[in-house]
Amino acid sequence: MAGSGSAHLRSPEHTLLRVENLVVEFPTKGGKVHAVSNISFDLLPGETLGLVGESGCGKSTTGRAVMQLPKPTNGSVVLDGRELTEMSNQELRRTRLQMQMIFQDPISSLNPRRKVADIVAEPLRIWKIGSDAEQKAKVSELLTAVGIDPQVASERRPHEFSGGQCQRISIARAVATEPKVIICDEPVSALDVSVQAQILNLLEDMKERYGLTMIFIAHDLAVVKNISDRVAVMYLGRMCEVGPPDELYANPAHPYTSALISSIPLPDPDAEQRVELLGGELPSPLDPPSGCRFRTRCPRAQEICAQATPGLAAIGPDHYVACHFPLTEPAPVPVAQPVLADRPAD
Repeated sequence: MAGSGSAHLRSPEHTLLRVENLVVEFPTKGGKVHAVSNISFDLLPGETLGLVGESGCGKSTTGRAVMQLPKPTNGSVVLDGRELTEMSNQELRRTRLQMQMIFQDPISSLNPRRKVADIVAEPLRIWKIGSDAEQKAKVSELLTAVGIDPQVASERRPHEFSGGQCQRISIARAVATEPKVIICDEPVSALDVSVQAQILNLLEDMKERYGLTMIFIAHDLAVVKNISDRVAVMYLGRMCEVGPPDELYANPAHPYTSALISSIPLPDPDAEQRVELLGGELPSPLDPPSGCRFRTRCPRAQEICAQATPGLAAIGPDHYVACHFPLTEPAPVPVAQPVLADRPAD
């Protein structure tokens, strides 16, 4: 039962990134798209937050709104004590040195007309970081760190590399300015499974080597569990559940989280796979349901779910859920259907 709230936020003086009541809406001919509605989260230095949910729930829009691409409709985004939403374009452009993105499609995110060395060196040249010799050495260092031979790759162009190699080059480019926060927008979803593991291991190595703080956006819960220190689950623009990955996966408190986890394929062909199928009406972000946005598909929904939006509430150490009837409590008694009076005969 998707909701909002800030009970899960930690002390501002300890956080590197703090997002509060973020709202992103897009006007269309058919009405206003409520892409992100009053979500809040924060990041401690060196932490990785996994942001998960089904396609269209607002994950990528949230990541771009943090980067101010575009600026959110409402809400606060504070990076290292500075409010991004109130900055001028010039201030924001300079501040983006501290934030970088790794995009979902590694090949299209790289300029096909430029050589790999120029792609990685571009942010250094734009901001005049180091001399020409220092920039060349930095490019060589970054390519080596991501597993690309600079002697072989520097003079080649992106189309000469595989998707996994292009993603490695994208990671090198993102780290070039030594940012404080990197937003990874489904960086492995377009790659083969074997390559996914390599890129995830690389991100972990780069995080330790360069002291990175990351937002990792994905729809694959198994991937998110392995890389995240904290996981936030989104549904139709709102946050459902937040908690440590081990606790959230072992004891999901939200019906939607439980359904997502049940859909993760088991690596044992003999094991019985029990998937929780969600029925009900699939809502539209143009006209989201009142109260809890998940109520039209939730087997535990009651009348209050249509009347009040649940806020995130603590149910354990660093574990929060936005639900009127979480799975940690007994199932509610079904509401009796009204008895219809007999109709007179025609």
